[in-house]
Amino acid sequence: MKILRTPDERFAGLPDWPWSPNYTFVNAHSSTDSTKLRLHHIDTGSNRTGETVLCMHGEPSWSFLYRKMIGKFVDAGHRVVAPDLVGFGRSDKPAETSDYSYEKHVDWMSQWLVANDLGNLTLVCQDWGGLIGLRLVAAMPERFARVVAANTFLNTGDRPPSDAFMAWRKYSQETPVFNVGAIVQGGCKIKPLADEVRRAYDAPFPDESFKSGARVFPTLVPISPDDPSAVANVEAWKSLRKFDKPFLTAFSDSDPVTAGGDKYFQREIAGCAGQAHTTIANAAHFLQEDAGEEFAAVVNRFIGAQAVKP
Repeated sequence: MKILRTPDERFAGLPDWPWSPNYTFVNAHSSTDSTKLRLHHIDTGSNRTGETVLCMHGEPSWSFLYRKMIGKFVDAGHRVVAPDLVGFGRSDKPAETSDYSYEKHVDWMSQWLVANDLGNLTLVCQDWGGLIGLRLVAAMPERFARVVAANTFLNTGDRPPSDAFMAWRKYSQETPVFNVGAIVQGGCKIKPLADEVRRAYDAPFPDESFKSGARVFPTLVPISPDDPSAVANVEAWKSLRKFDKPFLTAFSDSDPVTAGGDKYFQREIAGCAGQAHTTIANAAHFLQEDAGEEFAAVVNRFIGAQAVKP
């Protein structure tokens, strides 16, 4: 496996991003393989409440997406951990699209979670942050105190994907230049994003060779029951349906890709009962950009409603 690593200087001077990097090494293939991948995360906050917020990003962003929210969580007294998925941000980037699979991503992040011994977590997940993060919840529910799902899903391939998703999937495979900053801009209502913000989303990718993970991600979403990960997600749903800890949906009102997914979560997951499910207005797919402060306030209220203070 050829592994690319974005030079540190690409991340110098990012706007509103004062946090130092932390790194964890995980096995790239299996416990018998010597190849290691370096995963990046930030870890900040004094943890005065005893609560840890785990922020998981999606495609094609990185933990920078949560910059408007992290400070709000810290101000509320929480510890905040925000990782970069393999292939994104400051994490290592296997060079070939064939190096990536849905199950590998779940394994890599499972290793990372256990290696950092994270627990009492409030998962805040969006896009692929949910596709992977909810698999972690299903496999290790004891590590999670509650979940906030925003503009995400956990596909099992038994329902036809939206036209918007299929158009995005087609574009990701056919466009000669995968312009990450422009893609994030296209998923926001804020027009335009500041130049330095777009540059921050482009920072992990010095050239097209670094984008194999970003390009392949849309093809890894199960869109038929025959997909290799469809069966694994069916099994995950068996666990999630029994997850009776608080589970909140906070979808935006203007995301054609995930619209309606919040109602499915509310109907299927035990922990959704009685929660103050929220629709965040005037926000598109990347609601962390469009309404980050509002989204953070929703999460803080949700934690405060059940958190047991030390």
